[in-house]
Amino acid sequence: MIGAYQAQCQARVDAALEPLFQAPSVELTRLYQAMRYSVMNGGKRVRPLLAYAACEALGAKAEQANGAACAVELIHAYSLVHDDLPAMDDDDLRRGQPTTHKAFDEACAILAGDGLQSLAFDALLDPRLSAQSDATRLAMVRVLARAAGSAGMVGGQAIDLGSVGLKLDQTALEFMHRHKTGALIEASVRLGALASERAGDAELKALQQYAQAIGLAFQVQDDILDVESDTATLGKRQGADIARDKPTYPALLGLDAAKAYALELRDQALEAVRPFDAAAEPLRALARYIVERRN
Repeated sequence: MIGAYQAQCQARVDAALEPLFQAPSVELTRLYQAMRYSVMNGGKRVRPLLAYAACEALGAKAEQANGAACAVELIHAYSLVHDDLPAMDDDDLRRGQPTTHKAFDEACAILAGDGLQSLAFDALLDPRLSAQSDATRLAMVRVLARAAGSAGMVGGQAIDLGSVGLKLDQTALEFMHRHKTGALIEASVRLGALASERAGDAELKALQQYAQAIGLAFQVQDDILDVESDTATLGKRQGADIARDKPTYPALLGLDAAKAYALELRDQALEAVRPFDAAAEPLRALARYIVERRN
């Protein structure tokens, strides 16, 4: 099921994203080319999938979450562009292609990331992508801003860079990853739910519990794949975290225990959405996919 659903959602969000990269003037052509390159060169689109699935779980049409889906993917892409820079993780491969600063140049990559970040908020508010009430739009902007900024993803990346060579315990490791990776995943689910304009407090609480579990599971599985997979499959340099002496779940818990923990988190996510009906089946399938994926 997840393969067909993923393809459907990928096609939907890609069709919504593509018009956003039309340069408004000749002078900006190269910048917009770099922005498009950073977003449209593949990717699993996990965050847009979560936004669509959360929206549908509440009985709304997936298209109502187009703005949310575009916004979270643009923020994700911007974070990857900046993470790959020489001053950060210094990677030269992403999704099997040269990273943006390699395909263009470092300055252009920095500006492309900046442009993607602001474009995300523009997309979230664009009535052509999806129409919500003004109050809902304001709530959605706040969710995205908090998840993407210093209290969320950016803060997690700062902790990550400051943790190289350190031995973190599990509490500290989870605090970092709930910010670096989990914050945007949680926002994807919450934005999809808000986009439905059908979410009550109980539904939002259940979806938050689901998102917290899969957000952490996603990072645990990433750490496992960094050990077990290969560069061609991953589309990025395998073993990079080990080479940089970064704290990881396999290093802390052992590989078998890390795998068991990923499955435990999956089960927590499934339990959180147990009260939902069949409309939430894509959310359940995504929880399973996150810990079963090989790239």
